Amino acid sequence: MTARQKHSLSDEQRLAWLRLIRSDNVGPATFRDLIAHFGTAVAALEALPELARRGGVAARIRVATEDQARRELEAAGRIGARFVATRDPDYPPLLRSLDHPPPLICVRGDIALALDACVAIVGARNASITGTKLATRFAGELGQHGFPVVSGLARGIDAAAHRATLQTGAIAVFAGGLDMPFPDENAALADEIVANGGALVSEMPMGWQPRSKDFPRRNRLIAGIALGTLVVEAARRSGSLITARLANENGRQVFALPGSPLDPRAEGTNHLIKQGATLVTETQDIVEALRPAGGGPQLSFLAESEEDEFLSVRQPTPPVPTDQELRTAIIGALGPTPVEIDDIVRFSGAAVGQVQMVLIELDLAGRIERHSGNRISMLA
Repeated sequence: MTARQKHSLSDEQRLAWLRLIRSDNVGPATFRDLIAHFGTAVAALEALPELARRGGVAARIRVATEDQARRELEAAGRIGARFVATRDPDYPPLLRSLDHPPPLICVRGDIALALDACVAIVGARNASITGTKLATRFAGELGQHGFPVVSGLARGIDAAAHRATLQTGAIAVFAGGLDMPFPDENAALADEIVANGGALVSEMPMGWQPRSKDFPRRNRLIAGIALGTLVVEAARRSGSLITARLANENGRQVFALPGSPLDPRAEGTNHLIKQGATLVTETQDIVEALRPAGGGPQLSFLAESEEDEFLSVRQPTPPVPTDQELRTAIIGALGPTPVEIDDIVRFSGAAVGQVQMVLIELDLAGRIERHSGNRISMLA
Protein backbone atom coordinates (compact mmCIF):
# COMPACT_ATOMS: atom_id res chain seq x y z
CA MET A 1 0.00 0.00 0.00
CA THR A 2 1.41 3.38 -1.01
CA ALA A 3 1.38 6.42 1.25
CA ARG A 4 -1.27 7.98 -0.95
CA GLN A 5 -3.55 4.93 -0.74
CA LYS A 6 -3.08 4.86 3.02
CA HIS A 7 -4.30 8.44 3.33
CA SER A 8 -7.20 8.29 0.85
CA LEU A 9 -10.28 10.04 2.20
CA SER A 10 -12.92 8.18 4.14
CA ASP A 11 -16.55 8.67 3.11
CA GLU A 12 -17.07 11.07 6.02
CA GLN A 13 -14.01 13.11 5.08
CA ARG A 14 -15.05 13.24 1.43
CA LEU A 15 -18.45 14.57 2.47
CA ALA A 16 -16.84 17.26 4.65
CA TRP A 17 -14.38 18.22 1.90
CA LEU A 18 -17.27 18.58 -0.53
CA ARG A 19 -19.16 20.77 1.93
CA LEU A 20 -16.11 22.99 2.44
CA ILE A 21 -15.27 23.51 -1.23
CA ARG A 22 -18.95 24.20 -2.02
CA SER A 23 -19.26 26.88 0.68
CA ASP A 24 -19.28 30.55 -0.28
CA ASN A 25 -15.92 32.05 -1.31
CA VAL A 26 -13.92 28.88 -0.59
CA GLY A 27 -11.64 28.22 -3.56
CA PRO A 28 -8.72 25.78 -3.80
CA ALA A 29 -6.20 28.17 -2.19
CA THR A 30 -8.47 29.08 0.72
CA PHE A 31 -9.42 25.41 1.13
CA ARG A 32 -5.73 24.54 1.48
CA ASP A 33 -5.11 27.28 4.02
CA LEU A 34 -8.19 26.34 6.05
CA ILE A 35 -7.07 22.70 6.27
CA ALA A 36 -3.56 23.81 7.23
CA HIS A 37 -4.87 26.01 10.06
CA PHE A 38 -7.73 23.88 11.37
CA GLY A 39 -6.54 20.36 10.60
CA THR A 40 -9.84 19.00 9.25
CA ALA A 41 -12.62 20.15 6.98
CA VAL A 42 -15.13 19.72 9.82
CA ALA A 43 -13.23 22.14 12.05
CA ALA A 44 -12.83 24.59 9.16
CA LEU A 45 -16.57 24.49 8.43
CA GLU A 46 -17.33 25.44 12.03
CA ALA A 47 -14.95 28.41 11.80
CA LEU A 48 -16.21 29.86 8.48
CA PRO A 49 -18.90 32.26 9.75
CA GLU A 50 -16.62 33.94 12.30
CA LEU A 51 -13.72 34.17 9.83
CA ALA A 52 -15.96 35.81 7.24
CA ARG A 53 -17.28 38.26 9.84
CA ARG A 54 -13.73 39.29 10.73
CA GLY A 55 -13.00 39.71 7.02
CA GLY A 56 -15.70 42.34 6.76
CA VAL A 57 -18.75 40.52 5.36
CA ALA A 58 -21.98 41.93 6.76
CA ALA A 59 -24.30 38.94 6.25
CA ARG A 60 -23.67 35.36 7.34
CA ILE A 61 -22.00 33.47 4.48
CA ARG A 62 -23.54 30.31 3.12
CA VAL A 63 -21.93 27.15 4.46
CA ALA A 64 -22.87 24.06 2.44
CA THR A 65 -24.94 21.65 4.51
CA GLU A 66 -24.42 17.95 4.88
CA ASP A 67 -27.73 17.36 3.09
CA GLN A 68 -26.65 19.47 0.11
CA ALA A 69 -23.36 17.59 -0.16
CA ARG A 70 -25.10 14.22 0.04
CA ARG A 71 -27.52 15.24 -2.71
CA GLU A 72 -24.60 16.18 -4.95
CA LEU A 73 -22.88 12.86 -4.27
CA GLU A 74 -26.11 11.07 -5.16
CA ALA A 75 -26.55 13.14 -8.33
CA ALA A 76 -23.03 12.20 -9.40
CA GLY A 77 -23.72 8.54 -8.67
CA ARG A 78 -26.83 8.59 -10.88
CA ILE A 79 -24.70 9.33 -13.96
CA GLY A 80 -21.90 6.98 -12.94
CA ALA A 81 -19.59 9.73 -11.66
CA ARG A 82 -17.60 10.01 -8.43
CA PHE A 83 -15.48 12.54 -6.57
CA VAL A 84 -11.70 12.06 -6.56
CA ALA A 85 -9.63 13.91 -3.95
CA THR A 86 -6.01 15.04 -4.07
CA ARG A 87 -5.20 12.29 -1.57
CA ASP A 88 -6.61 9.55 -3.80
CA PRO A 89 -4.18 7.43 -5.85
CA ASP A 90 -5.97 8.10 -9.15
CA TYR A 91 -5.99 11.91 -8.83
CA PRO A 92 -4.09 13.20 -11.92
CA PRO A 93 -0.50 13.64 -10.68
CA LEU A 94 0.33 16.65 -12.84
CA LEU A 95 -2.86 18.39 -11.77
CA ARG A 96 -1.92 17.73 -8.15
CA SER A 97 1.39 19.54 -8.75
CA LEU A 98 -0.31 22.89 -9.47
CA ASP A 99 -0.01 25.66 -6.89
CA HIS A 100 -3.64 25.26 -5.84
CA PRO A 101 -5.13 22.07 -7.31
CA PRO A 102 -8.87 21.57 -6.93
CA PRO A 103 -9.20 19.46 -3.77
CA LEU A 104 -11.99 17.44 -5.37
CA ILE A 105 -12.76 16.72 -9.01
CA CYS A 106 -15.86 14.98 -10.27
CA VAL A 107 -14.99 12.17 -12.68
CA ARG A 108 -17.01 9.96 -14.97
CA GLY A 109 -15.06 7.20 -16.67
CA ASP A 110 -11.48 6.03 -16.28
CA ILE A 111 -9.40 8.90 -14.87
CA ALA A 112 -6.45 6.48 -14.58
CA LEU A 113 -5.70 7.63 -18.13
CA ALA A 114 -4.27 10.78 -16.58
CA LEU A 115 -1.61 8.74 -14.77
CA ASP A 116 0.04 8.61 -18.20
CA ALA A 117 1.62 11.68 -19.74
CA CYS A 118 -1.19 13.51 -21.53
CA VAL A 119 -1.16 16.16 -24.23
CA ALA A 120 -3.81 18.88 -24.42
CA ILE A 121 -5.06 19.88 -27.85
CA VAL A 122 -7.08 23.09 -28.04
CA GLY A 123 -8.09 25.58 -30.69
CA ALA A 124 -10.78 27.50 -32.50
CA ARG A 125 -14.46 26.66 -32.22
CA ASN A 126 -15.00 27.91 -35.78
CA ALA A 127 -12.15 25.79 -37.03
CA SER A 128 -11.24 25.65 -40.69
CA ILE A 129 -11.32 22.40 -42.65
CA THR A 130 -7.51 22.34 -42.57
CA GLY A 131 -7.44 23.01 -38.82
CA THR A 132 -9.90 20.20 -38.15
CA LYS A 133 -7.87 17.79 -40.28
CA LEU A 134 -4.66 18.75 -38.47
CA ALA A 135 -6.25 18.34 -35.04
CA THR A 136 -7.53 14.93 -36.07
CA ARG A 137 -4.14 13.86 -37.40
CA PHE A 138 -2.08 15.10 -34.46
CA ALA A 139 -4.50 13.72 -31.86
CA GLY A 140 -4.69 10.33 -33.54
CA GLU A 141 -0.93 10.02 -33.89
CA LEU A 142 -0.30 11.17 -30.32
CA GLY A 143 -2.73 8.50 -29.15
CA GLN A 144 -0.84 5.88 -31.13
CA HIS A 145 2.35 7.00 -29.37
CA GLY A 146 0.68 6.39 -25.98
CA PHE A 147 -0.33 9.95 -25.08
CA PRO A 148 -3.95 10.37 -23.94
CA VAL A 149 -5.37 13.63 -25.29
CA VAL A 150 -7.11 16.24 -23.14
CA SER A 151 -9.47 18.90 -24.45
CA GLY A 152 -12.57 20.90 -23.54
CA LEU A 153 -15.44 19.27 -25.53
CA ALA A 154 -16.04 22.52 -27.45
CA ARG A 155 -16.98 22.68 -31.11
CA GLY A 156 -14.23 22.63 -33.72
CA ILE A 157 -10.71 21.65 -32.69
CA ASP A 158 -11.70 20.18 -29.29
CA ALA A 159 -14.35 17.88 -30.73
CA ALA A 160 -12.03 16.75 -33.55
CA ALA A 161 -9.31 15.87 -31.03
CA HIS A 162 -11.75 13.88 -28.89
CA ARG A 163 -13.17 11.93 -31.82
CA ALA A 164 -9.67 11.03 -33.05
CA THR A 165 -8.70 9.56 -29.68
CA LEU A 166 -11.82 7.62 -28.70
CA GLN A 167 -9.89 4.36 -29.07
CA THR A 168 -6.59 5.55 -27.56
CA GLY A 169 -7.63 7.68 -24.60
CA ALA A 170 -9.74 10.86 -24.54
CA ILE A 171 -10.23 13.13 -21.53
CA ALA A 172 -12.84 15.92 -21.73
CA VAL A 173 -12.87 18.71 -19.14
CA PHE A 174 -16.18 20.47 -18.48
CA ALA A 175 -16.78 24.13 -17.59
CA GLY A 176 -20.04 23.17 -15.87
CA GLY A 177 -21.26 20.17 -13.92
CA LEU A 178 -20.73 16.73 -15.42
CA ASP A 179 -24.48 16.50 -15.98
CA MET A 180 -24.32 19.74 -18.04
CA PRO A 181 -22.25 18.99 -21.17
CA PHE A 182 -21.65 22.08 -23.29
CA PRO A 183 -22.48 22.55 -26.06
CA ASP A 184 -25.54 20.30 -26.12
CA GLU A 185 -24.56 18.96 -29.53
CA ASN A 186 -21.51 17.27 -27.97
CA ALA A 187 -23.43 15.42 -25.25
CA ALA A 188 -23.38 12.25 -27.37
CA LEU A 189 -19.64 12.66 -27.89
CA ALA A 190 -19.17 12.84 -24.12
CA ASP A 191 -21.04 9.55 -23.75
CA GLU A 192 -18.87 8.03 -26.48
CA ILE A 193 -15.73 9.08 -24.63
CA VAL A 194 -16.86 7.22 -21.50
CA ALA A 195 -18.11 4.19 -23.45
CA ASN A 196 -14.66 3.83 -25.06
CA GLY A 197 -12.71 3.97 -21.80
CA GLY A 198 -12.08 7.71 -21.63
CA ALA A 199 -12.93 10.18 -18.88
CA LEU A 200 -14.98 13.31 -18.21
CA VAL A 201 -13.71 15.73 -15.54
CA SER A 202 -15.07 18.81 -13.78
CA GLU A 203 -14.44 20.76 -10.58
CA MET A 204 -17.85 22.46 -10.78
CA PRO A 205 -20.98 21.34 -8.87
CA MET A 206 -23.45 18.92 -10.37
CA GLY A 207 -26.22 20.86 -12.09
CA TRP A 208 -23.97 23.88 -12.72
CA GLN A 209 -24.74 25.54 -16.06
CA PRO A 210 -21.44 26.91 -17.43
CA ARG A 211 -21.00 30.67 -17.70
CA SER A 212 -18.39 32.56 -19.69
CA LYS A 213 -16.26 33.17 -16.58
CA ASP A 214 -16.14 29.42 -15.84
CA PHE A 215 -14.19 28.56 -18.99
CA PRO A 216 -10.81 29.88 -17.75
CA ARG A 217 -11.19 27.53 -14.75
CA ARG A 218 -11.82 24.68 -17.17
CA ASN A 219 -8.78 25.74 -19.20
CA ARG A 220 -6.65 25.64 -16.03
CA LEU A 221 -7.62 22.00 -15.54
CA ILE A 222 -6.89 21.14 -19.18
CA ALA A 223 -3.42 22.69 -18.93
CA GLY A 224 -2.86 21.20 -15.47
CA ILE A 225 -3.62 17.60 -16.43
CA ALA A 226 -1.38 17.70 -19.49
CA LEU A 227 2.39 17.58 -19.81
CA GLY A 228 2.21 19.71 -22.94
CA THR A 229 -0.40 21.79 -24.77
CA LEU A 230 -0.79 22.02 -28.54
CA VAL A 231 -2.71 24.98 -29.98
CA VAL A 232 -3.91 24.18 -33.49
CA GLU A 233 -5.87 27.27 -34.51
CA ALA A 234 -6.64 30.33 -32.41
CA ALA A 235 -7.61 33.92 -32.99
CA ARG A 236 -5.68 36.63 -31.16
CA ARG A 237 -8.26 36.78 -28.32
CA SER A 238 -9.07 33.06 -28.23
CA GLY A 239 -9.66 31.20 -24.96
CA SER A 240 -7.13 28.67 -26.24
CA LEU A 241 -4.43 31.25 -25.58
CA ILE A 242 -5.52 31.29 -21.92
CA THR A 243 -4.89 27.54 -21.82
CA ALA A 244 -1.46 28.09 -23.38
CA ARG A 245 -0.61 30.84 -20.90
CA LEU A 246 -1.67 28.69 -17.94
CA ALA A 247 0.38 25.77 -19.27
CA ASN A 248 3.43 28.01 -19.60
CA GLU A 249 2.97 29.47 -16.10
CA ASN A 250 2.99 25.95 -14.68
CA GLY A 251 6.16 24.91 -16.46
CA ARG A 252 4.50 22.83 -19.16
CA GLN A 253 5.56 22.88 -22.79
CA VAL A 254 3.47 24.85 -25.27
CA PHE A 255 3.34 23.86 -28.94
CA ALA A 256 1.71 25.72 -31.82
CA LEU A 257 0.98 24.98 -35.45
CA PRO A 258 1.88 27.90 -37.73
CA GLY A 259 -0.78 29.23 -40.07
CA SER A 260 -1.28 31.70 -42.86
CA PRO A 261 -0.81 35.33 -41.78
CA LEU A 262 -3.94 36.05 -43.85
CA ASP A 263 -6.14 33.78 -41.70
CA PRO A 264 -7.36 35.40 -38.46
CA ARG A 265 -7.73 31.91 -37.00
CA ALA A 266 -3.94 31.58 -37.16
CA GLU A 267 -3.15 34.95 -35.62
CA GLY A 268 -3.08 33.56 -32.08
CA THR A 269 -0.91 30.54 -32.89
CA ASN A 270 1.54 32.63 -34.88
CA HIS A 271 1.74 35.05 -31.95
CA LEU A 272 2.47 32.16 -29.56
CA ILE A 273 5.37 31.09 -31.76
CA LYS A 274 6.76 34.65 -31.71
CA GLN A 275 6.50 34.56 -27.91
CA GLY A 276 8.52 31.33 -27.64
CA ALA A 277 6.09 28.46 -28.11
CA THR A 278 7.57 25.48 -29.91
CA LEU A 279 6.68 25.47 -33.60
CA VAL A 280 5.58 22.00 -34.70
CA THR A 281 4.87 20.61 -38.13
CA GLU A 282 4.57 16.92 -37.27
CA THR A 283 3.61 14.80 -34.30
CA GLN A 284 7.16 13.58 -33.81
CA ASP A 285 8.15 17.12 -32.80
CA ILE A 286 5.89 16.81 -29.73
CA VAL A 287 6.84 13.22 -28.94
CA GLU A 288 10.56 14.01 -28.97
CA ALA A 289 10.07 17.10 -26.82
CA LEU A 290 8.03 15.30 -24.15
CA ARG A 291 9.75 11.93 -23.86
CA PRO A 292 12.87 13.29 -22.06
CA ALA A 293 10.59 15.09 -19.58
CA GLY A 294 9.11 11.80 -18.42
CA GLY A 295 6.53 11.65 -21.15
CA GLY A 296 5.77 7.99 -21.10
CA PRO A 297 4.52 5.63 -20.49
CA GLN A 298 3.75 6.45 -16.84
CA LEU A 299 3.92 9.46 -14.53
CA SER A 300 3.78 7.35 -11.40
CA PHE A 301 7.23 8.65 -10.45
CA LEU A 302 5.69 12.11 -10.11
CA ALA A 303 2.76 10.85 -8.05
CA GLU A 304 5.16 9.36 -5.52
CA SER A 305 7.77 12.10 -5.48
CA GLU A 306 5.62 15.23 -5.45
CA GLU A 307 4.67 16.34 -1.95
CA ASP A 308 0.90 16.50 -1.67
CA GLU A 309 -0.20 19.27 0.65
CA PHE A 310 -3.13 17.11 1.76
CA LEU A 311 -1.32 13.76 1.81
CA SER A 312 -0.41 13.62 5.46
CA VAL A 313 -2.93 13.89 8.24
CA ARG A 314 -1.94 17.35 9.41
CA GLN A 315 -1.90 18.74 12.88
CA PRO A 316 -3.70 22.08 12.90
CA THR A 317 -1.57 25.21 13.00
CA PRO A 318 -2.82 27.25 15.95
CA PRO A 319 -4.05 30.63 14.68
CA VAL A 320 -1.63 33.41 15.62
CA PRO A 321 -3.41 36.30 17.36
CA THR A 322 -3.79 39.31 15.08
CA ASP A 323 -4.77 42.63 16.65
CA GLN A 324 -6.64 45.27 14.68
CA GLU A 325 -3.54 47.39 14.10
CA LEU A 326 -1.69 44.48 12.51
CA ARG A 327 -4.77 43.47 10.51
CA THR A 328 -4.98 47.03 9.18
CA ALA A 329 -1.29 46.89 8.18
CA ILE A 330 -1.82 43.62 6.31
CA ILE A 331 -4.85 44.98 4.47
CA GLY A 332 -2.91 48.17 3.73
CA ALA A 333 -0.27 46.12 1.93
CA LEU A 334 -2.87 45.03 -0.59
CA GLY A 335 -4.08 46.92 -3.64
CA PRO A 336 -5.41 46.28 -7.15
CA THR A 337 -1.95 45.11 -8.34
CA PRO A 338 -1.17 41.47 -7.42
CA VAL A 339 1.60 41.12 -4.80
CA GLU A 340 3.34 38.09 -3.37
CA ILE A 341 2.56 36.89 0.14
CA ASP A 342 6.23 37.25 1.10
CA ASP A 343 6.03 40.95 0.19
CA ILE A 344 2.94 41.36 2.38
CA VAL A 345 4.84 39.78 5.28
CA ARG A 346 7.78 42.15 4.84
CA PHE A 347 5.62 45.25 4.38
CA SER A 348 3.32 44.60 7.34
CA GLY A 349 5.86 43.14 9.75
CA ALA A 350 3.40 40.35 10.55
CA ALA A 351 4.18 36.66 10.90
CA VAL A 352 3.40 34.39 7.94
CA GLY A 353 0.61 32.69 9.93
CA GLN A 354 -0.97 36.05 10.74
CA VAL A 355 -0.92 37.11 7.10
CA GLN A 356 -2.41 33.82 5.96
CA MET A 357 -5.22 34.02 8.52
CA VAL A 358 -6.15 37.57 7.48
CA LEU A 359 -6.08 36.50 3.83
CA ILE A 360 -8.46 33.64 4.65
CA GLU A 361 -10.80 36.13 6.33
CA LEU A 362 -10.66 38.52 3.35
CA ASP A 363 -11.14 35.68 0.88
CA LEU A 364 -14.23 34.42 2.70
CA ALA A 365 -15.57 37.98 2.70
CA GLY A 366 -15.05 38.13 -1.09
CA ARG A 367 -12.59 41.02 -0.87
CA ILE A 368 -9.46 39.58 -2.54
CA GLU A 369 -8.50 37.72 -5.68
CA ARG A 370 -5.91 34.94 -5.89
CA HIS A 371 -3.44 34.89 -8.78
CA SER A 372 -0.80 32.46 -10.04
CA GLY A 373 2.57 32.59 -8.34
CA ASN A 374 1.00 32.88 -4.87
CA ARG A 375 0.01 36.50 -5.50
CA ILE A 376 -2.93 38.41 -4.06
CA SER A 377 -4.83 41.56 -5.07
CA MET A 378 -7.63 43.52 -3.43
CA LEU A 379 -10.93 43.67 -5.30
CA ALA A 380 -12.41 47.10 -5.94
